[in-house]
Amino acid sequence: MRSTHRDEYDVIIVGGGAAGLMAAIFAANSGEKVLLLEKNEKTGKKLYITGKGRCNFTNACDIEDIFPQVVSNAKFLYSSLYGFSNTDVVAFFENNGLKVKEERGKRMFPASDKSSDVIRTLDKACKNAGVTVRLRTEVVSLIISDTKSIMGVMTSESKRYMAKRVILATGGVSYPSTGSTGDGHRMARACGHRIIDMRPGLTGMTTAETDIRKLQGLTLLNSAIKIRDKDSKKTLMEGFGEVLFTHFGVSGPTVLTASSQLGDRLREEHLSMHIDIKPALDFEQLDKRVLREIENDGKKAMSNLMRSMLPQSLIPVILKRCEIDPQKRGIDITREERQLLVETMKDFSVMLTGVRGFDEAIITRGGVSVMDVNPQTMESKVISGLYFAGEILDVDALTGGYNLQIAWSTGAAAGRSGREGGES
Repeated sequence: MRSTHRDEYDVIIVGGGAAGLMAAIFAANSGEKVLLLEKNEKTGKKLYITGKGRCNFTNACDIEDIFPQVVSNAKFLYSSLYGFSNTDVVAFFENNGLKVKEERGKRMFPASDKSSDVIRTLDKACKNAGVTVRLRTEVVSLIISDTKSIMGVMTSESKRYMAKRVILATGGVSYPSTGSTGDGHRMARACGHRIIDMRPGLTGMTTAETDIRKLQGLTLLNSAIKIRDKDSKKTLMEGFGEVLFTHFGVSGPTVLTASSQLGDRLREEHLSMHIDIKPALDFEQLDKRVLREIENDGKKAMSNLMRSMLPQSLIPVILKRCEIDPQKRGIDITREERQLLVETMKDFSVMLTGVRGFDEAIITRGGVSVMDVNPQTMESKVISGLYFAGEILDVDALTGGYNLQIAWSTGAAAGRSGREGGES
């Protein structure tokens, strides 16, 4: 079937998120006629909510320190990360008028703390480079020749856009409300690409204990955690930072990290998580601290006495685990009860039963197999002229700006692959 009218371009980018926008900018600045198709009413919809709306867009660490933060297929990213590094990303945004700042852990943010400023910078760079952007345009299939070469794309309105290259940058399947609904994966699978099993990454974890529900909304700052095999007691992961209690279990930065590192294992078995609520004090020091509180205010009920040491909502949960009557006076506590109290503060344990779903996951793990993609150019090894960028690929990293760095780097690699020597 031949259409009476065909729009022809050098390259078509499907998806106007982080990777797609960067790919468009690099392609256009290297001299290609570029069309970006986005099914939402605006670009950067997921970028808008990234980092709680602040957009931690990269990390200012040494580039070699990025690779240990990559959970899946770090080696695949060497060429693209060095080709458009974290330093290059910061320079790109600054050169395009965005004021930036560095925060704890070398996380980079827009100085305004507004993700909308990052998106505005990208949109402006696209416009300046001459990219044609069509919103509310959903691509449903690829047009491929008999010789397995890309020819273009077909939209939901049966309109054909023809191009020598197509870059799929449709994201994963996390936060589907932003448009990440697996469209690109379906198209990739249809033309012969292997899709690695997709699962939620950087998300909260569910727990077995019912008393945890009483702590909903509580954040423990500066806590040390260990996650262990429940049978062998072998420590699988250690972390330090915030732990947030939720209606389903636990979340917070350290938990998000654990969900990506241990999520696959949690699909097979439960794991035990041990929270040291007072990591700055060893057992003896904490015991002395409790004794001091008892000596100073021993006539107070334990529910009141512990207020100087624990958040209010945590006190009844701790006391119940120790089987201590909340109304029992401090001076009436036995040595055994006091030591059990200290032990519980030093090892507040929960049983992890799984991870939360894609609706809450920051990223998608899995995706287009990197075995089918050229790491230098992001071009498909299956279909000539087809490229991939960003979260659609089976690459993912921990929190701290690393996942967006992957999007920028793979987008840049795919974008400039059409012309030798193209620069942004």
